[in-house]
Formats: sequence, C-alpha cells, structure tokens
Amino acid sequence: MRIVIVEDNEAVANGIAYVLRDEGHAVDLIFDGCEAAQFLCDDDADIVILDVNLPGQSGMDVLREMRRRGDMRPVLMLTARSALGDKVEGLDAGADDYLAKPFEMSELRARLRALLRRGASAPVQTLALGELRFDTQARQIIGPQGPLELPRREVAMFEALLMAQTRTVSKQILLDKVYGTGADVDEQVVEVYVSRLRGRLKPFNIEIKMQRGLGYSMQASTP
Repeated sequence: MRIVIVEDNEAVANGIAYVLRDEGHAVDLIFDGCEAAQFLCDDDADIVILDVNLPGQSGMDVLREMRRRGDMRPVLMLTARSALGDKVEGLDAGADDYLAKPFEMSELRARLRALLRRGASAPVQTLALGELRFDTQARQIIGPQGPLELPRREVAMFEALLMAQTRTVSKQILLDKVYGTGADVDEQVVEVYVSRLRGRLKPFNIEIKMQRGLGYSMQASTP
C-alpha cells in the first residue's frame, strides 16, 4: 500500500512513516499544504493522512480541492484539534475519518485498515501478463495455481513495472513506488528486488530487462 502523509510536524510525520514503512508500505512525506495540493493532483497513492493545520494551505482546503476534482481516495484527517465542530467540518469537507492528536499508532493503523476495507467494494480490475494476473484492488499476483505469496515491496515493484506496459522505468521511480518519495534508501536496493523478482517470475514466462543507465522494463517472454 502507498500512503501519503501530509503533516508539518516533521517529528510526528517521520515517526508515522517509520512504523508504516516497517510494515512494508511505501510512504510519501509532505510538510506543506500547497506542495500537497500539487502532489495529490498527479500521484497514485492509495490513502492520504492529512493534517488540518498546514503552512501554505490548510488541510481542509487541500481536501476540498481533492473532492472537487473527483479524487475519492480515502482521507484520514489528523490534527491537534478535537472539538466536535472541527470534526464536523472535516467530515463535511469529504474526510473519511478523523483522528485527534495525541494518538496511539495501533489506533492509526486500525483506522487505515478500516478505510481500505471500505474501498474493497470498488470494481476489481485484473491485468494479465504472461501466465500471471494482477488484481489491482487487492494488489495480489495470481498464477495458474492461485495467488503468489510475495513480499509487499516485490509486489509494489511488479505493479509499477506492469503499469508501465513494457516501457522502461527508472530506478528512482521504482524506489519511489516501493518506499515512497524522499525515502532515504539507496538505489542499489532496486537491483536486489529486481533480482529476486526475476527469479520468481521466470517460471511464468515473464522477464525483466535492464537498459543500462535508464532502468527496467517487464514483458512476457517466449516459453
């Protein structure tokens, strides 16, 4: 799962990101409301954790802009305010849930899981490549004998390459898809995941090709 955290308190944001990344999620960190509004226009994250009090532009305004353009991704409002009126304003603006600081990480994780379950009723789209199918809703790779049990980050890399439709994807983009924008992770980690993924996909007639200096592409191979 890819999660965007918009929170101006960097210590709080980094603390949340640390826990979520440790669970295998990709996390994008943004500390400014104007930057968040622009970022959310173009990214493909699954869920947004959005603080109300932000520099540049308030979280409420960021949320309203999302909903006006038809962006219905789940949004969990995160704020120090706990008054009933603030909660009502956030929910009326289109928030899916509301969590007041201070909070326990276990509660935040539970609320994220609940939001994702609500979205599970959306139409399932399945993409095929070689002998595999990919359930975009469940983010699950399915082979002839059933689902493949792959680590989350390998699934995220498979999805990024699959969505590129044989186009070459740079190491940095793959890194962002797996860990989130701005994560302090060396690009060489991509090589490790690609190597593991190649081995897992070979029996299903799928290959990952490298273009030196450019990145990787994935395509079906001839049996």
